[in-house]
Amino acid sequence: MNTLQQLTNDYLKYCRNQKRLDEKTLKAYRIDLAQFHAALSSTDIIEITPAVLENYISDLHQKYKPKTVKRKIASLKALFHYFEYKEMIEKNPFNKIHIKFREPVILPKIIPLHTVEIFLAAIYQQHRKARTEYQKKCTLRDMAVIELLFATGMRISELCSLKAGSVNLYDRTILIYGKGSKERRIQIGNEDVLHVLKEYKNIFSEQIKECNHFFASQSGKPLSDQSIRRMINKYTSLAAIELHITPHMFRHTFATSLLEADVDIRYIQEMLGHSSINITEIYTHVAMAKQRDILTAKHPRKDFCI
Repeated sequence: MNTLQQLTNDYLKYCRNQKRLDEKTLKAYRIDLAQFHAALSSTDIIEITPAVLENYISDLHQKYKPKTVKRKIASLKALFHYFEYKEMIEKNPFNKIHIKFREPVILPKIIPLHTVEIFLAAIYQQHRKARTEYQKKCTLRDMAVIELLFATGMRISELCSLKAGSVNLYDRTILIYGKGSKERRIQIGNEDVLHVLKEYKNIFSEQIKECNHFFASQSGKPLSDQSIRRMINKYTSLAAIELHITPHMFRHTFATSLLEADVDIRYIQEMLGHSSINITEIYTHVAMAKQRDILTAKHPRKDFCI
């Protein structure tokens, strides 16, 4: 009889070859399923009952935050759905389990717009002050990276994997390959951003050609997410910004700013590449928080003397 480990390996191969899941998703599945396997006393899938699953899920709640537990349960559900689909089990034990728990709403952290302006100004200043060609090229690339993150709301992983042929500066469009190999196309609407991208592409043409990635290091290798994080930390320090800024915060700021400017949430969903409107709706909570601040500080009723 095949063990759970062997069957899980077959499932992961199925996810890679048939479902064409990306490496990050496969890695998460591998970790979650290995953890489940390690917690079992028996490796016979017939002996994995609803009670076994309920005990395991209860243990997960003791160790992890609700969002992590939700992901680990989803990984397990997908595995048992596969077992059911392949007729390796007669009944799916998850069918007998009612799983429902409240996940706390964690509002996305955004960068105040004046802070974004200060941050960008620090990069441009460093570019103007550059004493060597090497420094000038590095700061130009840094300008292009941050401008594109803020202009499009793309994920850092999407930016780092951006191919040279996916950036069409003639018609001002970026073809982005998102999660699950989903494609979306987004426009560059700002002339200053377009100018910086054109200048960067011209100066880094050899490096771009060498690695076939739009963002490249001076040595001709694709730019890594770690190098971008270091870059952000560098300019945060230079600009004397106390807020800890991450690449994903530019995405959150992009979405929240558009929502506060009355852009339809479905357009924002499309630009962010969210599969469900429910994911995008988290930004409405941020917008409501902003609305509360505005109505508290700006509404004329506060000046009434009654």
